[in-house]
Amino acid sequence: MAQALTKGGAWIVCRPGCAECCLGTFAISLTDAERLAEGLLHLSQHDPARAARVRRRAQAFLARFAASFPGDPASGLLDNSTQGQEQFETFGEDVPCPALDPASQTCDLYAYRPVTCRTFGPALRFPEGEIRACELCYQGAAEDEIDSAAVPLTPRHLEDLREAHTIAAFALTGPPRRF
Repeated sequence: MAQALTKGGAWIVCRPGCAECCLGTFAISLTDAERLAEGLLHLSQHDPARAARVRRRAQAFLARFAASFPGDPASGLLDNSTQGQEQFETFGEDVPCPALDPASQTCDLYAYRPVTCRTFGPALRFPEGEIRACELCYQGAAEDEIDSAAVPLTPRHLEDLREAHTIAAFALTGPPRRF
């Protein structure tokens, strides 16, 4: 990602306080869920008040959306069927991630964030050739500028994207889950 940021240069607008990518619920891998739970445990040991706020935001999210969760609310696993995926497309739209501090607009678990978060922003080239980047970055850039800034994702990055999935709120509530 450091290479992607360097190649993106001035086109990259990602900064503390820009939380556009933290809005809306997104699927995370089980590896990411365990990483988030580990981060919350670490935060609990070093800043219990901030960890409690993260946990409360996650609990409030689940209380608000549990009835419409497109998956198994007991396990937190998303329904991978076509119907489940269609329901997930509009699930929790525009709702901030529970790890996002609403005052600072920064991630309280930044060092433990999911692959999706760690790879969002700069231009990345997926194995099939598709390039994805934050819609706020590269505004006004020509296609060839974006293409030359794109960094290929490695198979290791994609590994997490193929696992079963959940959402951050399940990873951040109660005792650490073992998925």
